[in-house]
Amino acid sequence: MRPIPTLSRAPGRSVRRLSLTLRRLPLGLCLGGLLGLLGSQAAHAQRLPVPSAGLPGFIAGMKEVPDPGLDYRVLFDLQSAAPARGPDPRLQTVARYLNSLAEYGVPPLRRHLVVLVHGAATPLVLNDAAYAAHGGAHANPNTMLIARMHAAGVQFRVCGQAMLARHLTPAQLLPGVQMDLWALSTLANLQLQGYAHIDE
Repeated sequence: MRPIPTLSRAPGRSVRRLSLTLRRLPLGLCLGGLLGLLGSQAAHAQRLPVPSAGLPGFIAGMKEVPDPGLDYRVLFDLQSAAPARGPDPRLQTVARYLNSLAEYGVPPLRRHLVVLVHGAATPLVLNDAAYAAHGGAHANPNTMLIARMHAAGVQFRVCGQAMLARHLTPAQLLPGVQMDLWALSTLANLQLQGYAHIDE
């Protein structure tokens, strides 16, 4: 079998020779090679952890995308009040970021995402009854999104001092939410452990 020509010289002639060579190859080999070339980038993409959150927009040629070889330690710091209605857009951003890591092949073992909730954002992680009792007037609209992210490995932490100031108990938190001593200790500890701090 003749070697497949490159396109470095005389592109028109090389393409014709390539076409003739491919016709002589078994169909399975041609298709396998073609699919391998087309799917090399998407080969490591994984199922989206939170499909409803979608992905960031894509334009061909964009740089600085998630790197499957890096260990992602990211701390999202939420301290301002959530919007009055609907899921908090900041949590949607965290979910979309989680999805982008999966889409670009970052394995779950390299995804260490923490959402720290304190101050006026504290009600974000309350169960429905506590959320309604503390000014929400309805069920917590973030419950399903938080549960989905938690199932995908995202940690949710809440400031114990914010809980005390609002006379809240651990029983009023959503399942899986960890109560820390206070936000300051969490912020310091995680940043000293190499977490990138994203102030939302």
